[in-house]
Amino acid sequence: MLLFVFQDTSILEFGYASLSKFFDISPWILLLLIPAITMRSFSDEFRLGTYEILRTKPISSWHLVTGKYAAILAVVLIALIPTLVYCYCIQQLAAQNGLDSGATLGSYIGLFFLSAVFSAIGVWCSSFTNNAVVSFLAAALACLLIYSGFAAISRLPALASGGDYFLEMMGIDFHFRSISRGVVDSRDIVYFLSVIYFFLFLCKRNLDKR
Repeated sequence: MLLFVFQDTSILEFGYASLSKFFDISPWILLLLIPAITMRSFSDEFRLGTYEILRTKPISSWHLVTGKYAAILAVVLIALIPTLVYCYCIQQLAAQNGLDSGATLGSYIGLFFLSAVFSAIGVWCSSFTNNAVVSFLAAALACLLIYSGFAAISRLPALASGGDYFLEMMGIDFHFRSISRGVVDSRDIVYFLSVIYFFLFLCKRNLDKR
């Protein structure tokens, strides 16, 4: 509805074929959607006492974490697949060249990695508590901070001498925008994979402490 009804965010008001509005809005929707999916991944296991049963099975903590993570990421991807309808609609409505296929593909790749990072953060937050609501709020806040927090801090006047750029590079938003231009840089891929591994490793550590 945001992309077709409201004038400020409507992709029909651009005058040219582009899904940039969709990719601008998507991170903020995922910031709430993914924590809602991940909030029960481990918290309900702790609350219901089924985590102890899981630990009696011949699976390691790492297998448990990656299994939960893969299932959540699959749900998120299923939620993203219907958005390909937007590409078809805009392509059919375009008068001349249509969508920039490179930028659109890059944006979808960036959206996938963004979802993967948010999912890893959500699983990690869920491993702290047996309260699903607390897990949701913690995951939403953590995703917000790592997505736009570094960029916000980098705009401080005290960092304008050069440190602002390197601080902004630590945030997800910087790398998401970089891939969304249509250029898939190996540095961005390494960044996303490193952040995913980091939070999944922290999740495993939390489970081992239990």
